[in-house]
Amino acid sequence: MSQVEITVRGEHVAFHPPERGTVHLTVALEGPQEAAVHRGVADALGEVTGSISPLHDPQRGPVTWWASDQLRTSARRPWNKDGKQLPLVFSARADVQAKFSDFSALSRWVGQVLTIQGVKLDRIEWALTEVRKRQLTHRVRTEAVGDAARKAQVYADALGLGDVVPVALADAGMLGQGLDPAAGGQAVAFARGAAAPSSAEVAFAPQDIQVSATVDARFLAG
Repeated sequence: MSQVEITVRGEHVAFHPPERGTVHLTVALEGPQEAAVHRGVADALGEVTGSISPLHDPQRGPVTWWASDQLRTSARRPWNKDGKQLPLVFSARADVQAKFSDFSALSRWVGQVLTIQGVKLDRIEWALTEVRKRQLTHRVRTEAVGDAARKAQVYADALGLGDVVPVALADAGMLGQGLDPAAGGQAVAFARGAAAPSSAEVAFAPQDIQVSATVDARFLAG
């Protein structure tokens, strides 16, 4: 019997609790007096960054990294419902990011800074450490290859062809004519937790981080 070519797709998904949470804050105010708006945002930004500094330790945390943008100002002249142009409204804003390794400390800090006028929580990005991400990526890719091999062997057994022999392996889509690697390799999904705005200590429930891999493989059997 001539050899039969078997082409399959292997997949694997793993989940792991997040290990880092990056808080994205906006400090913004607006009003009719440019100097007052600028001063208000500058003062609020100083409070926020001043509360981060004692928590910052790149190795031990709870804040392993943080950054603050330059304060930006702008002005606009709104219109009322009757089509009349109103006086200038001045705006000022700055963005702050802080990465936490301790989620209890994250909750306490967010609850604290949200009491400062002009501070708004935009989002929290939940993530793995780079070391953990590499470990999981290696694992899911290995498992995806194993899934492809097992799937090919099932097809070969169904045809009575004996053991399969691998002849090609690639990220998903790379074995097709289009050589399109879409959906291949690994994908990490960052989950966001919902805040409880009435609590002094904001509570979050981050979802597990998903790491997945998909490969295409070609085997010969018979």
